[in-house]
Amino acid sequence: MPVNSDPSMDRQVLLERLAREAYRHGQFTLASGRSSEHYVNCKPVALSGSGLALLSPAMLALVEKDAVAVGGLTLGADPLVSGVAMAAAQKGRDLNALIVRKQAKGHGTGAWLEGPLPQVGALVTVLEDVVTTGGSSIQAVNQLRQAGYSVQRVITIVDREEGGQHAMDEAGLQLVSLFRLSEVAARARELQQ
Repeated sequence: MPVNSDPSMDRQVLLERLAREAYRHGQFTLASGRSSEHYVNCKPVALSGSGLALLSPAMLALVEKDAVAVGGLTLGADPLVSGVAMAAAQKGRDLNALIVRKQAKGHGTGAWLEGPLPQVGALVTVLEDVVTTGGSSIQAVNQLRQAGYSVQRVITIVDREEGGQHAMDEAGLQLVSLFRLSEVAARARELQQ
């Protein structure tokens, strides 16, 4: 489905895609070890061409104007940072993608970060697919800050509304989400009727 010129229309299409393809209701154990009746896996949407075409401009619109790169923890953020960097290039904006490894590369340079590295002190926005407790986002932020970059904002597709906002506040970060879990779950219920 092509991306429309009306962003509010794209938002509704994206919400429906997430409700159909990313959301499940049942009994699940999350990465945090917690049990939940809601499961959200954005990869089926983010790894489809049409899904990434919807997500990328929506996330780009939330990236700080002064940011020179977007970064995120592998694997969930990999398509997002690439898609947002490409959407920026299509608009004539110079914005690169950085992938933050979960552990340093075990060979070669031993790098934690992959991509065209900006100058030390540059502003980088972190992208995430789903925020639950905020742990993986904060891991990415910490690696970027240790490398000398400024990080002030985390943008996520879905905020599960389970403590991520509090963790971001504690870390001095602004959490911006395209959707809240309650919105995605409500839309999924509507689609089942």
